[in-house]
Amino acid sequence: NPMAVEAFNEMKERFDFINGQKEDLLEAKESLLTTIAEIDQTAKEKFLETYHMVRDNFQRVFRSLFMEEDKCDLVLLDPENPLESEINIIAQPKGKRPLTIKQLSGGEKTLTAVALLFAIYLIKPAPFCVFDEVDAPLDDANIDKFNNIIRDFAKMSQFIIVTHNKRTMAQTNVIYGVTMEGRGISRVLPIDLE
Repeated sequence: NPMAVEAFNEMKERFDFINGQKEDLLEAKESLLTTIAEIDQTAKEKFLETYHMVRDNFQRVFRSLFMEEDKCDLVLLDPENPLESEINIIAQPKGKRPLTIKQLSGGEKTLTAVALLFAIYLIKPAPFCVFDEVDAPLDDANIDKFNNIIRDFAKMSQFIIVTHNKRTMAQTNVIYGVTMEGRGISRVLPIDLE
């Protein structure tokens, strides 16, 4: 076959081209895997650093809302794989066995959630925060605790609180009433506290 050498050269050229492409792909794959490993390692380090800060803040804020001897914790269920792990919220108000947040009363859940919210907030404070009827499930003693923590954090941020609770309203600097003037028509009423 007089064309065999020419056919061989064409096939070899194509083979060398495809082989070169394969090598490029394998190098790109290795580079991507290395980059992914670096990103995962950095993300894991950042996550664990932030997790420990939030955990410390949570314990401090929780105790300020409950009692100093009360216990709480944030537990990684899979510490070997923190980026994929669930986080269990443990709250143990005085006299109760360790409970997850799901097993607490409505007021205890609210205060625990507020403690966690402020624990996260302390990592990177926001210029303002909005709470929508957070104080609804709280009794008077716990509303006072909630209002005290809002007063403390109001030094760093502005708070917009939607509430029907008179004790919370009494703690505010400015009140805006929202009323329904007609069907589907709301109206904002500024209220002078003086």
